[in-house]
Amino acid sequence: MAAPLSAPPPRSAPLRDPLTKTLELTGARCVLSRGLTAAGDWALAFPAPGRLSVHVVLQGAVWLLMQGVDHPVRLEAGDVTVFAGDRRYTLASDPAVPPIDALPLLRATTDTFLRVEGEGRETVVIGGHIDLNTTGKDLLLSVLPPLIHAGATTDEATAACWLMNRTLRETRSDAPGAAFAAQHLAQLLLVQVLRIFLTRVNAETPPTGWLRALADDRIAPALRLMHGNPALPWSLAELARAAAMSRTSFTLRFKEVVGVPPLTYLRAWRMRLARHTLWLEDTPVSALASSLGYSSESAFSNAFKRATGLAPRRYREAVRAS
Repeated sequence: MAAPLSAPPPRSAPLRDPLTKTLELTGARCVLSRGLTAAGDWALAFPAPGRLSVHVVLQGAVWLLMQGVDHPVRLEAGDVTVFAGDRRYTLASDPAVPPIDALPLLRATTDTFLRVEGEGRETVVIGGHIDLNTTGKDLLLSVLPPLIHAGATTDEATAACWLMNRTLRETRSDAPGAAFAAQHLAQLLLVQVLRIFLTRVNAETPPTGWLRALADDRIAPALRLMHGNPALPWSLAELARAAAMSRTSFTLRFKEVVGVPPLTYLRAWRMRLARHTLWLEDTPVSALASSLGYSSESAFSNAFKRATGLAPRRYREAVRAS
């Protein structure tokens, strides 16, 4: 592992919340899809969104059926669901109702809400997509389960409902600063989505990855060290000590939870930070190398080229041009 170019920050320095830095890398932007009001007997089939999606039930109740999920899920007013985005799904008044394709209905109107007329209690649902940049997709979509469901009584669902309502108002508003407000509300919504996931890790079996590690009491301290001070030449012994485990036990548990060995993860995290900085900032490559713990610009450049196929300066030119 490359040694730092200059004296590293003290190991006792306060560490940033790993989730905070990760969220900064995702480029989260909320795009609200149209809402749905429906009554009577109905069922609408939707294609896979292809993006991280959030649905909130504002009124009534609805059944959710998702490809690959064994049982229908009943959603009540105030419930929130999060989809990783790679599965088809159906919303219905009853799981037994044969679904019809929702896309022709959506294309036939530009109204904010798609309306399905019928008798009886009306259900109101609003949905939105959280767009992510390439780094965000890499960090999040591979580690989230296909479906997360938060009941209305949870703090995370309450906050997500408010944020969805507020974002809907801002995106439909001509008020000064509406676009700025909507952008930041999307980031707050993503925080709530990830918190919903973290509170349910023990109840479900999520994929391996860094997000699962944040919810693992043994692994999280080591992850905070790597995310908080990536320039430090962390050794396996130091990371295992933070986890209060032997090096062998720590390595095995880290690989089981995250999917890769600890030092492999550390190198990959540094490369994610490097790609983000090269894309958005004009930081000199030599300074970037130092900030990520490499002994020289050439050592960093060689590592970066192995990871991405391009030298840092070429990568910066290519990603900005595209």
